[in-house]
Amino acid sequence: MGCFSLRPRPFTVTVVHSIVQSPLSLVDLGWSQFFGNQLGADETGLARMRIATVHRSRMTAVSAIGPVKLNLPAQTTTADFAVGDWILADPATHIVLRRLERRTLLQRWTEGARTQQLIAANVDTLFIVTSCNDDFNQARLERYLALANEAGATPVIVLTKADQAPDVQPYRQQAEDLQRGVAVVALNAKTRNAVVALAPWCKSGQTIALVGSSGVGKSTLLNTLAAKPAEDAQLTGGIREDDAKGRHTTTSRSLHSIEGGGWAIDTPGMRTLHVSDVRAGLDMLFSEITELAPKCRFRDCTHAHEPGCEVQAAVATGLINPVRLGRWRKLHEENRSNTRSESRARGYLAPNTRGRRH
Repeated sequence: MGCFSLRPRPFTVTVVHSIVQSPLSLVDLGWSQFFGNQLGADETGLARMRIATVHRSRMTAVSAIGPVKLNLPAQTTTADFAVGDWILADPATHIVLRRLERRTLLQRWTEGARTQQLIAANVDTLFIVTSCNDDFNQARLERYLALANEAGATPVIVLTKADQAPDVQPYRQQAEDLQRGVAVVALNAKTRNAVVALAPWCKSGQTIALVGSSGVGKSTLLNTLAAKPAEDAQLTGGIREDDAKGRHTTTSRSLHSIEGGGWAIDTPGMRTLHVSDVRAGLDMLFSEITELAPKCRFRDCTHAHEPGCEVQAAVATGLINPVRLGRWRKLHEENRSNTRSESRARGYLAPNTRGRRH
C-alpha cells in the first residue's frame, strides 16, 4: 500500500479515551527494526502510530504522544486496516498516509466474502482460549492452531476455568497432543496468578491476541492482564448451563496495554472458523502426518486406501491416531476447497517441502 497523494484540507484532531498512560517510546508500542527498514528518506518526519480500534468509518491509534483519532484520506476505507497495524500519518492532521508491511497477520475466510476478514496484525503470540468444560473441542482448537501457524504467530493454548474442573490434566493432555511443542497453560482467569502464568509472552513491546469461543473467559482474562478498573473493564458474559456455550460480550477488536509492558488485542468470539490459505499452517499442525507423506509410494497419496501408504502403516502400528488422521483429511479438503486457485498456485508447497516455511 503506497503513500496517498493528498491536498491540504481543514481538519479536527480528537483525542480518544486514554488506552494507556503516555509518554511511550515506539519500542514500548511494539516498533522494531522490521518496520524501521520500511521508511523512506522522505518519511522520517511522519508520525508513526499503531491502530488501536477499527470501526466501519473511523479508526483510532496509539502513538508516542498518546491516543488519537485518525483521519482517512478520500477513497480509503477502514477495511484495509487491522488492529495492530503500524501506519505513517501526518503529524499535524493525523491523516493516514501509508500502512507499513505487516510482520504477521491473522485473518479468516467467511462464506460469501471475496476477501479474508482481517483479525489482527503484528501479533507475536496467539492465546487460544478455551475452558475446562464442554466448550473444550480438539477439532476447533486445531483450526486456531493452523491460523496461528500460517500467520507466523506463536500459539499458546490457555485453559480457563481450571478451578472449576475436577481434574485439569485430561484437558491439558488433549491440548498438548494437538501440536508438537505447543505451550498449554491452565489457569483461573480471575486471579493474579494468571498474570504470572502468562508473563513470558506479555513482556514490554510484545503483542498477544486472544481468540476463542464466546463465554470462555477472554474478556475476563483481558481485564486481569490489563488490571483494568471496573469502569474501564471489558464486559464479560457467562456460559449457558444447558449447552456450555457462551454469550457474545466483545463486539469489536481493540488494542489494550497489559501488565509487563505488552499489548493485547481482544477479538469477538468465533464459534465457526473456516480454514483457507493455511497449507503451511496445517503441515505444521499435523507434522506427524506430513513428515511421513513423502515416503508414501504415490506422490498424491490421500492416506486413505492406497498401497504403500506410510501414514496408514503408522496408523496400523498405533503411531498415528486414526481420529487425528480423519481430522487432518477434513481440514485438508476444506482448505483446498476454500483456497482460490490463484492463491493455491502461488503458495502451494511441493510434497518434498511440506511443513517448511519459505
